[in-house]
Amino acid sequence: MNKPLSFFKTLVGKDSSQSPSPLMRWLNPTLLKVEEGEFELLYVIREEMTNPMHILHGGTTAAIIDDAIGAAVYSLGNTYAYTTVNLAIDYFSSAKVGETIIAKTSIVKKGNQIMNAECEVWNADRSRMVAKGHSNLIKTALEL
Repeated sequence: MNKPLSFFKTLVGKDSSQSPSPLMRWLNPTLLKVEEGEFELLYVIREEMTNPMHILHGGTTAAIIDDAIGAAVYSLGNTYAYTTVNLAIDYFSSAKVGETIIAKTSIVKKGNQIMNAECEVWNADRSRMVAKGHSNLIKTALEL
């Protein structure tokens, strides 16, 4: 039985204010959908998430992508933690304060030592991609 996945399924429709991850609590997305290795999270852009042009900061976008990928990896029910080796992001369009974005994450390849994952960030109606990132993660010695 995959306990992390079962736990995440109880959180669908809820915000992340009780997450064990301080970053996830700060970003505070609402979990829309979860399957093993797949997450969909909804974020409302707040002022503190933006740059001086009042649009979603690239670093915040990177944090969203990295954190969402981490949650997707955790949903696999691994016995060891994985950590990010690299993160590459393409930025396509902006998101302003008050706008809603959706991060859709999936595991592309699940290896024994290295995993590859991707995350697409869309506007609320999924008509415009805001960013897309991919990452490699490596297995650590840290047992979960």
